[in-house]
Amino acid sequence: MFYSSTGIRYAAVLMLLTVALSCHAAALSLDDCIRTALRCNPDARADGYRVEAAAAVISQARSAFYPRALLSAGFSRTDNPPQAFMMSLNQRDLRMADPAFNPNEPDDTDNVHLSASARYRLFDGRRRIGLDIAAMGKTVAHEKLTSTCNELVYQVTRGYYSLLQSRAFVDVRRESVLSLEESLRVSRERLDAGSAVKTDVLNIEVELAQAREDLIRAENGARLAVAALNTAIGSNVVSDAALPQPERKQNSPDCRPPDEISIELRPELRAARIRSEIGERAYKKALRDYLPALSAFASLDWNSDKLADFEESYMFGVMLEWELFTGWRRPAVVHQARAEWRAAIEEERKTRNELALDARRAELGWREARERLSVTAKSVESANEALRVTRDRYEEGAADITELLVSETRLTAIRTRDVAAYYDCLIARSNLERAMGLLAPRYDSEE
Repeated sequence: MFYSSTGIRYAAVLMLLTVALSCHAAALSLDDCIRTALRCNPDARADGYRVEAAAAVISQARSAFYPRALLSAGFSRTDNPPQAFMMSLNQRDLRMADPAFNPNEPDDTDNVHLSASARYRLFDGRRRIGLDIAAMGKTVAHEKLTSTCNELVYQVTRGYYSLLQSRAFVDVRRESVLSLEESLRVSRERLDAGSAVKTDVLNIEVELAQAREDLIRAENGARLAVAALNTAIGSNVVSDAALPQPERKQNSPDCRPPDEISIELRPELRAARIRSEIGERAYKKALRDYLPALSAFASLDWNSDKLADFEESYMFGVMLEWELFTGWRRPAVVHQARAEWRAAIEEERKTRNELALDARRAELGWREARERLSVTAKSVESANEALRVTRDRYEEGAADITELLVSETRLTAIRTRDVAAYYDCLIARSNLERAMGLLAPRYDSEE
């Protein structure tokens, strides 16, 4: 079989890309997953756009401090007496001394009107408050983004450790299968030697079949964990081979318990506090609706009966506007704003209580996970030794098959609980940091 030089080069490039991608996949860490999620997760991206929208609202509120300018142009034709009279007057073409002048029966009159006007609000008691509300609205949006990122970091961390946990479960089940296969080998040797009965072999074969079924379930659980982690990240960047093998550290890292300061710094509480301040400002803005507004205006106008020889005129002045009666609309607006302000205060209280409960629940979960880990870590060593002794006694004929299978099952169960306790401890620690609002600030300066 012969290959062209182009095909060889293509195969070489493909092989290099495969190796590079494999190396990249093998180097995927928890920080890599978190940073990718902060860029790709749709919830984080949506909250980022909401911050941009809130910034645009500030620009809209700030526009109230600038004058309004307008250019307009129009053409009209009429034989209406008052309008024809005013058109001729604006064109400086009214000839009342003309014997043919008859204001009641004017000829068809054309008018081309060009205008440039400006208006500026000199005093309005509401626009400064409106700008403050818009600025606080952006802060609320940013706090919402921080809260989403804080939760997102925890969800990715939980998905990452859950995936490592599921892969560790696969290792436990696989080692259980290997151990049972070894016990089956020993049992068959004893059966051939006449020191065991056929039921011993059959019982181990049944137990081995169950262990292999459990292994299949564990492998499927690992695949589901990959899909769950990719969903949390918001992109399919994780594959079964993209993560390092589960690595057990001797001691689980410690974490300080939550306190009042950590709760007060949660972005959810900061956002609720700002919402109550927005409610207060909105109430003050509603009260200032009773105040008058003072505006200045100016305009330049050009009029002609054709697109030439325009006559120019101007006008400027100030205007005071004061609504004295609005059909009881303003008292209703004030009442609504006051009620919404009070509701925001109660929402702030509720948020503080919920965050305190969340922090307490996370702390208790962290302590429970640590205590479980300390118990299971000691049990694994004892279960391993018990299985070794039981297998030696079975080989010597001093123990029956029931004792051996019980030791096998007990070791698998204890190792499974130990793996679960270890990764549950890591997840509980991340949850405690989430409850204290510590996760998002670690990546805030980078993303």
